[in-house]
Amino acid sequence: MRLATAALILSLTMMVTPDEEENDRCVYEALPDTDAVICKGLEVFYPELGNIGCMFVPDCSNYRLKITYWPAPAVKFPRALEDATYILVMVDPDAPSRSNPQAQFWRHWLVTDIKGIDLKKGKILGRELSAYQPPKPPSQTGFHRYQFFVYLQGEKSISLLPEENRTRASWKMDRFLNRYDLNEPEASTQFMTENYQDSPNFQAPGGKSSEPKERPKQK
Repeated sequence: MRLATAALILSLTMMVTPDEEENDRCVYEALPDTDAVICKGLEVFYPELGNIGCMFVPDCSNYRLKITYWPAPAVKFPRALEDATYILVMVDPDAPSRSNPQAQFWRHWLVTDIKGIDLKKGKILGRELSAYQPPKPPSQTGFHRYQFFVYLQGEKSISLLPEENRTRASWKMDRFLNRYDLNEPEASTQFMTENYQDSPNFQAPGGKSSEPKERPKQK
């Protein structure tokens, strides 16, 4: 009798409940090595998610929808020189899709004159040449990379050409960088996400969601 009771207790403790299975799905998944090569010293913080640099946006709690309307993230470069001035660039190289990037690069954010002392704290206080535009990858275009680069500005005065200001699509980023002798970035990172409607776990508004509401766990 005692043996049977012990076996029953052991089997119960080993069972995985549906809630536990859902909690396990709410994790950070790191980017593959081929995409992680640009992850160098930069951190990107969104509400609820924390630092999403070098990660996929988790497929839970409608995070892939929420990131399309959240405000600009905090971008932190801990090794920034306090008395230096920096430029922040955010682009999508996969417009309209990674397999057909005809609109590469889509310019999501461009800020100049950022003081190093602020950048160390994640405060992007500078001159916005292109206001922040949240990630909104089109449906059925797969995962998009959202890349962040920080360049040392120095004493240069930075601006966009009139033709660059007319559209964010097909931005010739390399020409912009060459124009101001901006070579290697001081720091960089990226994250990846897909259209929220393409997610099997997407919960339509008004529906009953079984997804966990807590912050994702590190994988």
